[in-house]
Amino acid sequence: MEFIKNPNISVDCVVFGYDPKTKSLNLLLIKRYLESKDGSEVLVDDYVLTGYHIYEHETLDDSATRVLKELTGLTNTYKKQFKAFGDPNRLKNEKDMLWIDNEAFNFRTVTIAYYFLVKTEDVDVNKNKYQAKWFPITDLPELGFDHEKIILEAYEDLKVKCLAEPIIFELLPDKFTINEVQDVYQSILNIEIDNRNFRRKLINKKYIIPLDEKQVGVSKKPAQLYMFSKDIYEKMYQKNYLISM
Repeated sequence: MEFIKNPNISVDCVVFGYDPKTKSLNLLLIKRYLESKDGSEVLVDDYVLTGYHIYEHETLDDSATRVLKELTGLTNTYKKQFKAFGDPNRLKNEKDMLWIDNEAFNFRTVTIAYYFLVKTEDVDVNKNKYQAKWFPITDLPELGFDHEKIILEAYEDLKVKCLAEPIIFELLPDKFTINEVQDVYQSILNIEIDNRNFRRKLINKKYIIPLDEKQVGVSKKPAQLYMFSKDIYEKMYQKNYLISM
């Protein structure tokens, strides 16, 4: 099959990951670097989201999945398309124009933005050809294009979404403690949550299943482990949204 690129439509992927060691919500970005032709001057040196033009035979979802796989090797991850960005001037910053001219891209490109939720330990950044790096969402580097705007809108959408649906379990191991769940919520919402109140509400959720297991390899008293049941959640969701006739 011939891969024909659509020059006017791209996808950009906001890849969120949670680091349990630092308890921070992180963002995966790739290095963008360009020198002058004689090598005497650095023209562009910053970070951007991973993204690319769609191919004519692809759906938008297929394009986003392909771009994420090329960056991380991952495919079966939480994905949400959240907005299109089509400002005519979105790529016309001076350094962006230098980059686009060098890459022979189209200055008038509409991008469809997605965000993904992955576990940071599932991504091997040390062997990544794009020089990918995790950054805390609260401490981002200099960004190219309009990617700061895209990231901020993705982050706001994630905060709303995580309060409505149990998507944060995409960022946790299969077996987790209540404190670990609380840590993820706090990292996303950037707030302190009352521990006792949170614990009581969470363990009363039918889709949070207590296990006959405790933490191992910890210096303090090992905590109870739980798991999230997607099946139970989906059955509850369908039942709650049935229309009474």
